[in-house]
Amino acid sequence: MSYRDGVSDAAEGSPRAGDTLFPGAGLRVGVRLALAAAGGGALFLAFPDANLPWCAPLGVLLVSVAVLGSRVGDAFLIGLVAGLACFVPTLSWSGIYVGALPWLALATAEAFYVAGMATLLTWLQAPFLRRKRPVLALALVPLCWVLQETARSSTPFGGFPWARLAFSQADSPLARFAALGGAPGVTLAVALMGTLGHAALVYAVRGRRLVAAVPVLGLMAVPILATAVQVPTDGERVPVAMVQGNVPRPGLDFNAERRKVLDNHVAGTLKVAASGASPSLVIWPENSSDIDPLRNADAGQEISAAVRAVGVPILVGAVLNEPAPRISNASLLYRPGADVPERYVKQHPVPFAEYMPYRSFFRVFSDKVDLLRTDFAPGHVPGSFRIPWAGGAYWALPTICFEVAYDDLVRTSVTLPGRQSSLLVVQTNNATFGYTAESEQQFAISRIRAIEHGRSVAHVSTVGVSALIAPDGSYTGKTSLFTPAQVLGAVTIRSGLTVSDRIGRLPEAVVGLLVLGLGVAGRLPRGGAKVRRTVTRNPVEKESLGV
Repeated sequence: MSYRDGVSDAAEGSPRAGDTLFPGAGLRVGVRLALAAAGGGALFLAFPDANLPWCAPLGVLLVSVAVLGSRVGDAFLIGLVAGLACFVPTLSWSGIYVGALPWLALATAEAFYVAGMATLLTWLQAPFLRRKRPVLALALVPLCWVLQETARSSTPFGGFPWARLAFSQADSPLARFAALGGAPGVTLAVALMGTLGHAALVYAVRGRRLVAAVPVLGLMAVPILATAVQVPTDGERVPVAMVQGNVPRPGLDFNAERRKVLDNHVAGTLKVAASGASPSLVIWPENSSDIDPLRNADAGQEISAAVRAVGVPILVGAVLNEPAPRISNASLLYRPGADVPERYVKQHPVPFAEYMPYRSFFRVFSDKVDLLRTDFAPGHVPGSFRIPWAGGAYWALPTICFEVAYDDLVRTSVTLPGRQSSLLVVQTNNATFGYTAESEQQFAISRIRAIEHGRSVAHVSTVGVSALIAPDGSYTGKTSLFTPAQVLGAVTIRSGLTVSDRIGRLPEAVVGLLVLGLGVAGRLPRGGAKVRRTVTRNPVEKESLGV
């Protein structure tokens, strides 16, 4: 009877076969759950308001330790705890005015993806742990993290890609990887750092300290390599203005005085005109005219008067009473001397906020579904507005509110034929989230998008925060919450495409193929192996190393 690595080949079907062959496999479930909770908490701290980006790799490390060598059934619970510890506090702004049930339902739905990732990871790692292949087992961690974020960014109802690892890195060097691989590339870098930290811990505890130095050096190299990524900032400097008009009060009834909100933005525009500035474009935020200016003559006349006063186009965030019986969330470009504005209609209305799927079903759980009385209709065409300037022109590419979190929507706009010389415009309204972290979290996403596409971003909110973002993610003119403000400055207009723009969704496809390949490789039988039913263990190996 022959044995290899102390485990017979027949024993490889046992979920506990590798328990004593790999550090951490002997951890109790309670310890794993505590590590998962700590990991999820560290991930939460990586996002604004705490905004501690280096907590993200730490969170990945702790979750990886909690999952490694666990049973498949336990892994789901471990991942769920980690997800809840992250998403419950990170998404707390979603329940600020509608109560705990919608908030906790959203956080739990997002946490299920982390639970699914942990379950898949445990199943995929098992054969590599039994064969004492720690490198291959841990290599699955960053890949599965990208796969998990891809899944929850697209399902259900188009997904909800908030709180991705990438969006915690706006203030770290890792943000530069967005220019190469987009948000998935940044997530991969963050998760890789956490995984390298775990690998170093594994080898250190096993007494192989020289080997442990290799992943430590790799961990240190990741941010150094990020600083070497070139983020171009060259281009023509063009002046623009943004108006943050503010609302009478925060909350769901922010637009109870819709005329007042419109008046605030008109007044802010008149201040821009009186300042003597000569912007090429004035940008108002989402919901700056919740009175349909195409059907309400008074509202239309107010906007036209503002256009005449400033003498340049104004991009207005408006709600249109069409197509009946639904409504539309639109960006309307008013040009001097033009009677009819050009328009872009939001392509991805937010489920449960701008439209209610399966209304009668979800009413069983909460009557809050009826707070949304009219559904928003989706647009179907990317927006682009040609803005003349100094004998030339550039394109303003609008994105409305949460659309900035969706990779494909922004990328499609930037790569439209003939639209390369462009400015990304993010029009948003954060009034319904009060004084919470939501506005800063969204602002961080816009900064990642600037680097990803090598474009300046005009990020303007009804109530703040608003700022002009450069192609390298830096910003100027940042405003405070719930204060009227006008932001005037010059933005860099560029026309080149980044590597990320050119390769599109290739990183996610490659990650999917790598996970599939490793999954198949792990299940392939080893050549010449004979089936044995007995398991023997070296007495030294019986002692858990407790990683």
